Amino acid sequence: MVPSDFKALIQRFYHLQSERVETYRLFEEGHEAYLRTGPQYDFDHYKQLVHEITQAFNGISKEVLEIKGKLHHNFDRPDLSEHIEKLQSKEKEKLELTAKLQLARQCAQDHPEDEESQEKIQELKHKIIKNKEALSEIMQDFKYDSEEC
Repeated sequence: MVPSDFKALIQRFYHLQSERVETYRLFEEGHEAYLRTGPQYDFDHYKQLVHEITQAFNGISKEVLEIKGKLHHNFDRPDLSEHIEKLQSKEKEKLELTAKLQLARQCAQDHPEDEESQEKIQELKHKIIKNKEALSEIMQDFKYDSEEC
């Protein structure tokens, strides 16, 4: 494999991460639109959004895992594939936290008198912030290690 192939693979990885960020933005916007349809809620529309978002995340993850394999086996860079392994784990956690936050927001909207809902939202927001910090750190390590050669 030639260095230009390595560089192209790294660039593709960064592009996929950008796609992931954009997909989260669309997911958040879609959920906000869904909440505005309450209290009747347009669940069918939201369900379709969740399906599309899930497909997008699955496609991104599949390609990221292919890159991980190529970095490990074709370029003998287990360090970079390990960063991707950690990243994938944190991305999975972020998606789970995001889904929980969306449920908590709906619960708070449906039951404004329930103070626990607000506490739950704050707790989840804090966990998401910590998760994003960990993701950022992994990306910095990946960038540093990938530019080393």
